[in-house]
Amino acid sequence: MPVESGSSAAARQAKQKRKSHSLSIRRTNSTEQDRAGMQRDMLEGQDSKLPLSLRNNLLDLFGQIEREFENLYIENIELRREIETLNERLAGEGQTIDGGDLTKGALKAKASHSTSQLSQKLKTTYKASTSKIVSSFKATTSRAVCQLVKEYVGHRDGIWDLSITRTQPVVLGTASADHSAMLWSIETGKCLLKYIGHAGSVNSIKFHPTEQMALTASGDQTAHIWRYMVQLPAPQPVADISAPCDEDVEFSDKDEADGDGEGPSECPTLRVASTTLKSHQGVVIAADWLVGGKQVVTASWDRAANLYDVETSELVHTLTGHDQELTHCCTHPTQRLVVTSSRDTTFRLWDFRDPSIHSVNVFQGHTDTVTSAVFTVGDNVVSGSDDRTVKVWDLKNMRSPIATIRTDSAVNRISVSVNQRIIALPHDNRQVRLFDMSGVRLARLPRSNRQGHRRMVCCSVWSEENPTCNLFSCGFDRQAIGWNINIPALLQEK
Repeated sequence: MPVESGSSAAARQAKQKRKSHSLSIRRTNSTEQDRAGMQRDMLEGQDSKLPLSLRNNLLDLFGQIEREFENLYIENIELRREIETLNERLAGEGQTIDGGDLTKGALKAKASHSTSQLSQKLKTTYKASTSKIVSSFKATTSRAVCQLVKEYVGHRDGIWDLSITRTQPVVLGTASADHSAMLWSIETGKCLLKYIGHAGSVNSIKFHPTEQMALTASGDQTAHIWRYMVQLPAPQPVADISAPCDEDVEFSDKDEADGDGEGPSECPTLRVASTTLKSHQGVVIAADWLVGGKQVVTASWDRAANLYDVETSELVHTLTGHDQELTHCCTHPTQRLVVTSSRDTTFRLWDFRDPSIHSVNVFQGHTDTVTSAVFTVGDNVVSGSDDRTVKVWDLKNMRSPIATIRTDSAVNRISVSVNQRIIALPHDNRQVRLFDMSGVRLARLPRSNRQGHRRMVCCSVWSEENPTCNLFSCGFDRQAIGWNINIPALLQEK
C-alpha cells in the first residue's frame, strides 16, 4: 500500500481547507436574500418612530455596506493566502542556493519586495472598495506646520482686535473689552505700553503707516489717536511648541482656570490722547487709516461711517446708507478706497479717489451679519459673515463672488496675507482655519491641552515680515497668540 508523504498530505489538507472555505463563501452569498428578508422582518417588528420606507432604505444601505466589507474581507484572505504561497516558494528556492548569510539576505530581499507589492495591492483594493460607499470630502492632506511661538497674556477681559505696527520698532497692539489697549514685544511677550484713555470697551486698534501713532475705537462713542514711544527688551529663547495643523483636543476645566492669569506687572501707562474724534451717536466699533495717514474712517452702531481729517480733527464726510449697525471698516493699502460692513447683510465700497465724486457700491451675497470685509493687494475684497461663509469678490465684477468658503461656525474679523494670499478665518467655535483665495482649505491651527484659544476667536492679523511670528490671533479667553505658519508652496498650488 503506498504511503502518502508528509509534504503531499499537507498540500492536500490545505487544498481541502481552501475548498471548504470557498463553499462557505458561496453559501453566504446564496443566503443574502434570505438574511435580508429576516432582518427586514425583525426591523418591522421593532418599535420606531421612523417611517417604514425610510427604515427600509436604511436597511438597504447597511446591507450594501456589509456586502462591500464582506467582499473586502474575502479579498484580504485571498491576498494573505497568496503571501503564504509566495513565502513557501521562496523558502524552497532558498534551500538550493549556496551560502548561508547570502542566502538569507537574498531571500529577505525577494520576500520584502513581493510583500510590498501585495501590500500595495491590498491598499488599492481597500480604497477602491470603500470609495463606493463613502463620500469623498474636499480636504487637503497637508503637511503644514503650525507652531505656537508666544502667548500675550495681561488683559482682564476679552480681546476684540489686534494689529501690527508698520514702522520700527515692530510691536503687537491689542484692543480689549477691559477699556484698554496694549502694546507688546512680539519676541518676549512683555507689555510695553498700556493705553487707558477710553471710558468704554476698546473695539479696534490700527497703527499709522509711517509714524508712531495708534488709532483706537471705543464703546464710549469716540475714536482716539495717541502717540507712543516704546523700547524693545532683549529677545528671549523661543520654546519649541510645534504641532501639525488640524490637531484638535478639548480643554479641561483645569485648563480653563489656568488661563485666568494676572495682568502684566510694571507696564507703563498712557492716559491722554493727542486727538479725540467725537461725532458718532453710538458705539464706534472700528476705525482705520486711509492711505497716507492724513485721514481716518470710523464705523459706528449709529449706522454711519465718518471720515475725519487727522490734523484738524474735523469731520469731512458722513457715509450713510446702511440699514443697520456697522460692524467693521477697512481701507485699501494703496488707494483711497473704504469698505464698510453691517448687520444688514451687506458691505459697501466707498471710492474717494476722485475728490469731486464719492461713489458707492453695495455688495449683496450674505444672508446674515457681515462681520468684516478686507482688501487684498490685488483687486479683491474678502468678506466674512455670521452665515458661516467667506466670499471672495472681484472689484471689477461685483455681481457675484468668485469663490465661496463654507464653514461650520460664524466667522469674525478675517485677514489676508500679502505675499501668499492666504485667508485666516477666526471662528466662534475657537478654531482658526486657513484657506487660499480659491476656497481650498490649507490648514487649521492646532488646539490641545497646551495651546490654542479657549473661547471665541475674534480677530486675526498677518505679519509676514516678522521672522518669528507671521500670524496672530486673539479671542475672548483674554489672550493673543503668535503663530509661525509654514505652508509648502506645493500645497498652495493644489
